[in-house]
Amino acid sequence: MDTTLKGDADRGAYLARSSGCIACHTNFESGGAPLAGGVKLETPFGTLYSANLTTDPVHGIGAWTVEEFARAVRQGVSPDGDPYYPAFTYPFYQDFTDQDIADLWAAFKTVPPVAEPAPENEMVFPFSQRSLLKVWRALYLDPPRTEPVPGASQVWNRGKELVEGAAHCGACHTGRTLLGGRDHENQHFKGSGMLPGGGKAPAIDTKTLLARGWDIDSLAYALRSGITPSGDAFGGAMGEVVLYGTQFLSDGDLEAMATYLLDDHG
Repeated sequence: MDTTLKGDADRGAYLARSSGCIACHTNFESGGAPLAGGVKLETPFGTLYSANLTTDPVHGIGAWTVEEFARAVRQGVSPDGDPYYPAFTYPFYQDFTDQDIADLWAAFKTVPPVAEPAPENEMVFPFSQRSLLKVWRALYLDPPRTEPVPGASQVWNRGKELVEGAAHCGACHTGRTLLGGRDHENQHFKGSGMLPGGGKAPAIDTKTLLARGWDIDSLAYALRSGITPSGDAFGGAMGEVVLYGTQFLSDGDLEAMATYLLDDHG
């Protein structure tokens, strides 16, 4: 990590929105402060709570260095050296550049401190043993699919970068194995029934989206507004994705995401 880089807080805030940080780390149900954590995630392996990402030096990340922040975001490893549970979508952030990290860090440094700890995780044995996460990482920590494809349009490649990276669409919309790893080979964007709390995510692969009548304009509009072509509104987790994330993205980025999702060949 190049610590000499100057971060752009505005760009970092935009990247945080596209990465879903606000939705996952703000307990809106209880009126929690922004990014103070405590969002409950019920999984087949136990219950997780999102971390406090405010600048509080004890309960948040206020005492971290930018190097520790970079390691957490890109590698999923805490300042103490413990691996994070993969409910934290760090596998999608591995390709964030040093400038991306500097910008995110600048943005997070503007968040007011909240001196409240997130609840302790309640994982069932043996998943409560963090050392086992090293085995999980060896099995399932694949590099993100964000690299540009030669010959594809700039818009399509930007959509690929967002969908496969920051926006981490595959975290919810890709099927998983019994151990919770994403099944890229057989279930990429084919939908999943293993969302926290027992929720389900529909398939968003190109063939399915086209069969359901989506086009670039309607998909980009839905990501902005939460309204589908039939007039229905996104609910559940996807509603939160739009409300706290994608509605703040530029028209160009939303068009890029829709372009990529609707054309799996570039």
